[in-house]
Amino acid sequence: MANKSKQVLENTILPVLAPDLRRIIQSVPPRNLNDLVEIRARINKPLLLEQTNKELLVAPQGKIVRNAGQAYKVTKQNIKDTLNLMTNSSLYTLEEELKSGFLTLEGGHRVGFVGQVIRDNKSIRRIKNISALNIRLCQEIIGAADSLIDSVVANKNDVYNTLIISPPRCGKTTLIRDLTRQISNGVDRLNFKGLKVGVVDERSEIGGAYQGLSQNSLGIRTDLLDRAPKAEGMLLLIRSMSPDVIVTDEIGSRQDVKAIREALNAGVRVITTVHGSSLREIKGRPSLEGLFTANSFQRIVILSQKFGPGTIEQIIRQ
Repeated sequence: MANKSKQVLENTILPVLAPDLRRIIQSVPPRNLNDLVEIRARINKPLLLEQTNKELLVAPQGKIVRNAGQAYKVTKQNIKDTLNLMTNSSLYTLEEELKSGFLTLEGGHRVGFVGQVIRDNKSIRRIKNISALNIRLCQEIIGAADSLIDSVVANKNDVYNTLIISPPRCGKTTLIRDLTRQISNGVDRLNFKGLKVGVVDERSEIGGAYQGLSQNSLGIRTDLLDRAPKAEGMLLLIRSMSPDVIVTDEIGSRQDVKAIREALNAGVRVITTVHGSSLREIKGRPSLEGLFTANSFQRIVILSQKFGPGTIEQIIRQ
């Protein structure tokens, strides 16, 4: 296992796993933990480790097996013990986390969970009887945007409005995180001084905030608004922090589009992402058509996994 990955796993993930799960993963051969991106634990289902392009079934002794019948079956107690460790035995005091279906660990690692939904007439109040966990390791890669930054910087004082189109698990969040850092800090070789950046991080994936503080490197001129709905968050940042650039992830609703248009009308640059595989597909979505009729973006970036996550297939200049 690469030293950095090993250190992340040992220092931030293993200590908050149930003892049985911790012991099993510690017994997995190091070569099988390279490129680990997720740990999936579902009650009465096999323990799964997910690499970038591969899924591994883990036996009780840590051996990688092909037959699901030989894999360790996660127990209800495993889930309960893990949640208690992750929340210092205070799970049911984390009201917002229980509504949103995820929590963030120190280091920016994100834990999604599902179970029985408790709701009122309008929205989810919380999730109880949690039955499965998805522990997603934060993949911060300093320099991930090196191949893109030249196309996004317009001049020493400005950047282009940029839309990144990407299928799931193609590195868009890693890319936009490092793009944020570089725009905030500035890029000496481009004579780009750096701009004030406001990040609306609805799912705590860009900053990976823990107790309100970003666990990832977002730059010296960046203000992070964690867990805020994108549309409301963009307008709040404009009013409160006067950013030059707003960065957000995974737009999709008409409300998101309206907020982006308002930001652009206020003279704020926008860099954002959307799930999809092509520009044609995105243009076909009714909720997003307002972005394209107004030619809102001067740069449209298409990602894939052709040569690994973060592969830039195309940069469209408009």
